[in-house]
Amino acid sequence: MTAPIRVRYAPSPTGYPHVGNIRTAIFNWLFARHQGGSFILRLEDTDLARTVEGAAEAILESLLWLGLDWDEGPEVGGAFGPYIQSQRLPLYHETAGRLLRQGAAYLCYCSPERLDQMRAEQARRKQPPGYDRRCRELSPDERKALESSGVKPVVRFKIPLEGQTTFTDIIRGEVTFQNSTLDDFVLLKSDGYPTYHLANIVDDHEMQVSDVLRAEEWLSSTPRHLLLYAAMGYEPPRFAHLPMILGPDRSKLSKRHGATALLEFREQGYLPEAMLNFLTLLGWSLDDHTELMSREEIVSNFSLERVSQTAAIFNHQKLEWMNGVYIRHLSPDEFTRRMLPFLEKGLPPEVTRPVPFEYARRLAPLIQERTKTLAETVALTDFFFVEQLQYEASLLLDKGLSREMAIQALKTARERIETLDQFDSASLEGLLRPLATGVGMNASGFFGLLRVAVTGRKAAPPLFQTMEALGRQRCLDRMEMALAGLQR
Repeated sequence: MTAPIRVRYAPSPTGYPHVGNIRTAIFNWLFARHQGGSFILRLEDTDLARTVEGAAEAILESLLWLGLDWDEGPEVGGAFGPYIQSQRLPLYHETAGRLLRQGAAYLCYCSPERLDQMRAEQARRKQPPGYDRRCRELSPDERKALESSGVKPVVRFKIPLEGQTTFTDIIRGEVTFQNSTLDDFVLLKSDGYPTYHLANIVDDHEMQVSDVLRAEEWLSSTPRHLLLYAAMGYEPPRFAHLPMILGPDRSKLSKRHGATALLEFREQGYLPEAMLNFLTLLGWSLDDHTELMSREEIVSNFSLERVSQTAAIFNHQKLEWMNGVYIRHLSPDEFTRRMLPFLEKGLPPEVTRPVPFEYARRLAPLIQERTKTLAETVALTDFFFVEQLQYEASLLLDKGLSREMAIQALKTARERIETLDQFDSASLEGLLRPLATGVGMNASGFFGLLRVAVTGRKAAPPLFQTMEALGRQRCLDRMEMALAGLQR
C-alpha cells in the first residue's frame, strides 16, 4: 500500500449506536492505527425523517468512551470538512447536475402512491422489487407536462441494462453482480437531500478515502456504487465488507437478545477496555486461542487478513466473564474510582453523598474478586452504607437453629466483641472461631448467624474483613437489632 491509508466511520444519527455499528468503527480505527493512517469521523445526517435527537452526541460519546479518537471530523476539524453531510449539500447538487447533463441520470416524477402500487404489483407477481424505469425515457413534452403540474422530481441513476459488475472485496474475494438485477436507484430526493448512495461516494472521493470498511449488508450496494464511481470519473476505494453480528440463536442481533446500544453497556458497568477487546474479537482473531489483549497488542497485530467471512456470535456470558477479568486486574484505587459513580447513583437515597473515597477504598478488596460488572457493586456494598438493615428475623435461624440458641450465641458474641482490645479482622477471627464451640455451634453455622446479623444477608464478603470495615459500634448496634428481632 503506497497511498496514504484513509478510512472513515460514517454513522447516521438515526438512533443510538449499537454494538454492530460500533464494531465497524473499531475495525476502521484499528486498521488506520496499525497502518499509520487517518481515521475520519463523518456524520451522515441526510435522512431528516429518521434523525433522532441526541443521537449525534451519543455517537461521539460512544467513540470517546472506547478511546477511539478521530483524526478528522466533528469537534476536530480537518482539511476536507465540513464533516457533517447536511452542511455539504451544494456538493451533492453539483454532482447530480453533472450526471444529469451527461445523461448518466434522469429526473423521475413518480409519486409515492404510484411507487407503492408498483411494489404491491411486483409482490403479487412474485417479481423482485425495483423501480420499473417508467421515467427513464420520457419525451421532452412528457417531462414538460409533469414539471408544469408542480411535481417535485427525484434524480435517479441510469444503471446499464446489460453486462456485469465485478470487484474484489478484501475479505470475500471476487464478487460479481449482473447489472440486470440492479434498479435505477435514487441519487437526490425531492427535498433536495442526497441518498446514502450519492452522498457517501461524493464524500469518500472528496475526503480521499482509500479503504471502505463497512457492514456486510452494504455488499449488494457495492456494484451500484462502482457504476456511479465510473460515471463520475472517480477512482474507487478498496472495499471490505465485515461479517454480521448475530445473537446466540443465530438470528440478527436485536434488543430481544439484551442490550445492544453501546452506552447501555456503560450504564451496566462494563469497562471500555473490556468492551473494546470483546467487540474486536467479533469477526477478527489473533490466532485460535488468544482472547485477552491490550489495546496496544490489538493495534500491533490487527490485519484484515484475519477478519472472518462468517458471522460472529454475541455472547453476553463471555462478555461478562471478560469484564470480570478486567475488573480483577484493576488496582484497588482504580477499581474504587470506577465504582464510585455507580454507588453515587445506585445507593439508597438516605445514604449521605458524596460517597467518601477512602471508605469505598476500604471496601474494594472485599468485593473486587466477586465483581463482574461495576453496576453489581451497589448490591455488593449497600449494607456498608445504610444505618438500618431490613430483613426478617427468620433469616437468622438457618438449618434448624433454635431461636433460643441464636439469641444466646449473639449475646455471647456481642459481649466478647465489646471488650475486644483490637478491632481488626485477625483479632475478630482469633476471638470468634474458638467461640463457636463455646456456644454449642459449628463454625459454619455460627459465622452464618453473625453474617446475617451484621449484613442482613446470607452471602456477603468475608465475615471478619466485613466486620472490620463496618467498625465495632455498627457491628454491636446491628447485633443488638438482630437480638431485638429474635426476642419479639
